[in-house]
Amino acid sequence: MANHLSFLLLFLIFYRVSAGRHVSVQAGGSITIPCSYDQYYINHVKYWCKGYGWTRCSSVVRTDHPKSTDRASISDNITQTVFTVIMTDLEPEDSSTYRCVVEINGGSDSMLQWFYLSVTPGTPELYVDQQEVTGVEGGSVTVHCYYSNSGDMKWCRMGGDCVSGYSGTLNGTSVTLKRTSEANNRTVLTVTMSGLKMENTDWYWCRVGELEMPVHITVSQQTATQRTSKMSSTTQDPTTQQPSASPTAEPVQTDNTSQGAEGNMEEVHQRSVKVLLISLGMLVVVTAGILVTWKMWRKHKDNKAKDQTTNNSVDPFPEADDDVTYSTVILQHKAQLKGQTKSAEPDDNVVYSSLALQVTTQQRAAAQ
Repeated sequence: MANHLSFLLLFLIFYRVSAGRHVSVQAGGSITIPCSYDQYYINHVKYWCKGYGWTRCSSVVRTDHPKSTDRASISDNITQTVFTVIMTDLEPEDSSTYRCVVEINGGSDSMLQWFYLSVTPGTPELYVDQQEVTGVEGGSVTVHCYYSNSGDMKWCRMGGDCVSGYSGTLNGTSVTLKRTSEANNRTVLTVTMSGLKMENTDWYWCRVGELEMPVHITVSQQTATQRTSKMSSTTQDPTTQQPSASPTAEPVQTDNTSQGAEGNMEEVHQRSVKVLLISLGMLVVVTAGILVTWKMWRKHKDNKAKDQTTNNSVDPFPEADDDVTYSTVILQHKAQLKGQTKSAEPDDNVVYSSLALQVTTQQRAAAQ
């Protein structure tokens, strides 16, 4: 019984390591294949071989020599413990089984993964717009997977978990899946990853049924210009770039939260001009208010001075006013003064007799 359990365990381990992936590519196109390995093999030689049988698998490219041929190249990223193979100008004759292999000195080489590459003359059953997608930390990326086959739809991280259905999370990052149909009997699976983190940089697989297509996502830190633009924008509503559907893989920037330095500088310049114009307008309004206030104050001061001058020039004996009560003594004195003045001034047109003048003189003397 123990022997059977050990054999089953070994079979499951071997099946997990050696489970193949089916990749479909259009003739004339290109494909990038990632091969993940354990840190134990960092210093080992890796190679990509072609052949249906393990004993008939012939090397195509190696990390030692040659690293590239006319239509294939290999590179090893020891930081992410992943080596990648790029095949270009594919032809139907290139359809075959390929293997990711680690060379073991003094022993049997270790196969990491095997792929069946199908090169078709027409549109492949499953393909993506681009295999290289870039985004910034805190932003989002969108991948469009076009397929015509049937089966379960999944978005998986290489060597990790998968998201199926409509939404889920991968390493704390939100993932949404949306399926839409097109007129040419083709369906589009739109995968959106939001709230990107630096650790989201990795290879992912768009999987529909038995077909898979690898996609590499690179997350970079926001630059100072991008952070300033994001903070200053009050109506920013990032939209995902919709690249043209093409079976060939080409790198494309799909995160619209980043903007070019030239556009940001122009926006900052426009904002500076607006602030300057507003400041000048406020200065003009304040200056005009000060001038109006000063003129009103001067006018009030002049009117007050005129009123004081008018009040100082008052008749010592004003005419009688019905609303004023005068003392009888003052009125009598005023009447006497007027009478004396009037009588003291002889009229040239009147002829007085000497007798009348004498009488008048006597009356004045008696009165005194």
